[in-house]
Amino acid sequence: MSVKSKALMLNLIVFGVLFVLFRVGIGMLLPLPYLPLLLGSAVLASFCSPKFIAKGNTLWVKYPWKKEPKKC
Repeated sequence: MSVKSKALMLNLIVFGVLFVLFRVGIGMLLPLPYLPLLLGSAVLASFCSPKFIAKGNTLWVKYPWKKEPKKC
């Protein structure tokens, strides 16, 4: 599997896990309608999820609370 494919898969998996966690957590705390709950969870998950970057043959991860990416 190429590094770009790994980065894409990791981005999708981490976003999906955070989306489900935010959706369940917010859904338990606040009784929101379906669409605002989904949109709010998607926005929060996209802001909080780390980004995996393929540079050459190496995989890097950029955390939202750090400035510089780290090598995986």
